[in-house]
Amino acid sequence: MTGVPPPDSFVVELRASGHRLEIGPDRSILEEVEKHVPVDFTCRKGECGSCVQKVLEGRPAHRDTVLSKRAKEAGKRITICVSRSETDVLVLDL
Repeated sequence: MTGVPPPDSFVVELRASGHRLEIGPDRSILEEVEKHVPVDFTCRKGECGSCVQKVLEGRPAHRDTVLSKRAKEAGKRITICVSRSETDVLVLDL
């Protein structure tokens, strides 16, 4: 993949496994990540917290009800089942 993602899309880099994934407006981070690396999840609604991942770079756009206000402001974790990215690239520790 090259260039800038289309509008409402963003790139997720999985640092540990070396994958770079384009996340379209109609797909979740979880849906794309699980095609490449095993990841825990339960609800797919942002309510359980089992899919929370560490953010290494970028700024998450939180859409979950699990993380505290303080955790969301810190921007170091993301629920990959529902949350998006405010930046063009989001780097996760996967």
